[in-house]
Amino acid sequence: MGDAPGTPAFAKRQQGGRSLRAGGAAISANQSSSSSPNLSPNPNPTVPPNRCTAALVLADGTVIRGRGLGAAGTVVGEVCFNTGMTGYEESLSDPSFAGQILTFTFPHIGNVGANGEDEETARPAVRGVVLRADVTAPSNFRATQGLDGWLAHHGIPGIAGVDTRKLTRAIRERGAPSGALVHDPDGNPDLDAALELAMSWPGLEGMDLAREVTTTEPYEWDQTRWRLGAGYGTRTSSRFRVVAVDYGAKRNILRCLASAGCAVTVVPAATSGEDILALCPDGVFLSNGPGDPAATAAYAVPAIRAVLRAGLPLMGICLGHQLLSLALGARTKKMHQGHRGANHPVKDLATGKVEITSQNHGFVVDAATLPANAEVTHTSLFDGSLEGIRLVDAPVFSVQYHPEASPGPQDSHYLFARFTALMERRA
Repeated sequence: MGDAPGTPAFAKRQQGGRSLRAGGAAISANQSSSSSPNLSPNPNPTVPPNRCTAALVLADGTVIRGRGLGAAGTVVGEVCFNTGMTGYEESLSDPSFAGQILTFTFPHIGNVGANGEDEETARPAVRGVVLRADVTAPSNFRATQGLDGWLAHHGIPGIAGVDTRKLTRAIRERGAPSGALVHDPDGNPDLDAALELAMSWPGLEGMDLAREVTTTEPYEWDQTRWRLGAGYGTRTSSRFRVVAVDYGAKRNILRCLASAGCAVTVVPAATSGEDILALCPDGVFLSNGPGDPAATAAYAVPAIRAVLRAGLPLMGICLGHQLLSLALGARTKKMHQGHRGANHPVKDLATGKVEITSQNHGFVVDAATLPANAEVTHTSLFDGSLEGIRLVDAPVFSVQYHPEASPGPQDSHYLFARFTALMERRA
């Protein structure tokens, strides 16, 4: 997951109107943070608006000016923040960020450039990116291009020079807002149109975004985890056959399964339970993904319930964890600001050990709605929210966090071994 800090701009709409230019002031790039989360106008901006080439316009009329990077254009989505200090390319290419404009709280994003090996998908789904500092030339032996060029190649607009500390405090205080990000290299972003777009965007609740990021056809996966000096490997043998349902799967999850000795068949999100079982798997994996789990549940839950009735070992991560919980009869709810970062402490209630985890989710399972046969296995030490479950009467478990992302760095890799052990016992 990733990070960055910079400067906001504020503009009020005329009473009864939506004009940002009439009656409103704007804060431009490189303004210093104040101690208050209120994004109020700064009378002495260091960079005047006519030197800015990008703006982030929130649905409440707040305008945050800065310098554009990446692709030119306008995007809209939920504005969220990520507190990770490393792994920005993995975050930007994580399909779970579909529908979102990602703010990095860490200031130095782009320093090590970008490379094809670190991409979690071929088609990044993040809508836009918000950074504190300008992207510098890459300085890393693995870099094949700069982050600015990588963003442009994938059609992702960005804004730099933003006070991301202030923006993050505002999100923490008020919740994740809808916003429109405009990058106009000529320096004339249409703020009124951006405000209209931000105000009309319905938000993530009720959105099924898994359909936008899932594979369109089944495929086999045999690439294994990366090693320094050797790169990625190839699985040469397998002990188990696993069907991975792709709701927006990260590549490194599939690599971890392959490295654990699994022959992995990846199938589209809407694959029926009948079609999953027809592949004769030893186990089924439910991947991460974006959007509202209650919306994706319309087609995912019947398939998951078919797998549960078959008694197959089943493992879920992130959205897969939420969909499994919904299939068991529990409920999910939208979080105030979500969990996004690489330093989230999670307690394993069975062992008492604390894992440092990577997380990226804006919805959470309501633990109070779990059925009696679902045991809570992990909880967040940040806010006490549910982080993992297992069934006491079936070979089924799931976690909310990302064990493949390795922030610990290997605190949570045991979960893949747990999955293969369940399949081994059933064989």
